[in-house]
Amino acid sequence: MKKIAIAADHAGFEYKEYLKEQLGKDYIIEDFGTHSSESVDYPDFVHPAAESVENKKNELGILICGSGQGVQLTANKHKEIRCALAWMPQIAELSRQHNNCNMIAVPARFLAKEFVLEIVLAFLNASFEGGRHQQRVQKISC
Repeated sequence: MKKIAIAADHAGFEYKEYLKEQLGKDYIIEDFGTHSSESVDYPDFVHPAAESVENKKNELGILICGSGQGVQLTANKHKEIRCALAWMPQIAELSRQHNNCNMIAVPARFLAKEFVLEIVLAFLNASFEGGRHQQRVQKISC
């Protein structure tokens, strides 16, 4: 079973709990918080989740906040993280296939929970294609 890191801020808390419930049968989920809908600072939860993926403790990561932007920007500060902001299943799938993304960020305030699940499943079920994409991915890091 794949090990997945998950983290959210207060805007994504409800979605995080929903995703854990839906994915828990097929994946080992490590929850990095938040653990309520009280206002929090998302970097406090994103950095530990990203570190767990960066250090290979978890294979992939899912991040949720209101717009998806804050968590995505924070995760991408980590050298070994490639986190995509996805609002459609096809974008999530391509982020894995072409960019070898190891984390995904989704916007809770703009999408229904069930649609976010579709996006996350597209991400989790896709694989990096390598080939012509490998050279491009290797040029991403500074």
